[in-house]
Amino acid sequence: MSTAQEIRATLEPVLTPLGLVVEDVSVSPAGKRRLVRVLVDSDISNLDVADTSSTVPPLSLDAVADATRAVSDELDASDVMGAAPYVLEVSSPGVGRPLASRDQLRRQVGRLVEVVHQGGTDTGRLTEVGSDAITLEVPATKKTAARTVTLDLDTVQRGTVQVEFTRPGAGGASEASEASEASEAADAAGDDTPEDTSEDIPDGSLADLDDPDETSALEKDH
Repeated sequence: MSTAQEIRATLEPVLTPLGLVVEDVSVSPAGKRRLVRVLVDSDISNLDVADTSSTVPPLSLDAVADATRAVSDELDASDVMGAAPYVLEVSSPGVGRPLASRDQLRRQVGRLVEVVHQGGTDTGRLTEVGSDAITLEVPATKKTAARTVTLDLDTVQRGTVQVEFTRPGAGGASEASEASEASEAADAAGDDTPEDTSEDIPDGSLADLDDPDETSALEKDH
């Protein structure tokens, strides 16, 4: 078993009471230290199997801070890291991270997602993620009408959350430069871009769909 696998096995029981799961663990050299990155996300195993469309709130900075303390304490109490110093970094997934599993997709219900599947690529609002299929509401473009796309999970290769100006239930603001870049990219795409809905955007508001990951880091000396 690799060090990363040992860390995962050590941390999973500690994070479960916090309502979190370990998404990924990596260990890499960083000068005289090692960099230990632990990616955590919401545990959705308690969702009703019939609930395919409720939204899952992203992790807050406080939740990541609680996870960091729990991870740090457990690594200190165990011998999985040995005596060498290391830097511990605990974070939540950020936009752009590939969505490969059913749970990863389920957490993104309500988001605009690009889905690569065996039949091609579709980008739309992810409205449902069931046990064996997902549903996207694909917006109209200048060439095509709006449509609903249902895909078998077995055919989905990966999904990626897309940057957008606003989304239902979004709060806060993203970086203005990200919004500008998204607008320029849409203009450059030409006739295949979704119809302009800028008139529906409240004055002075920008999206926070490009949610950054929440990260907490600690240096550990042994």
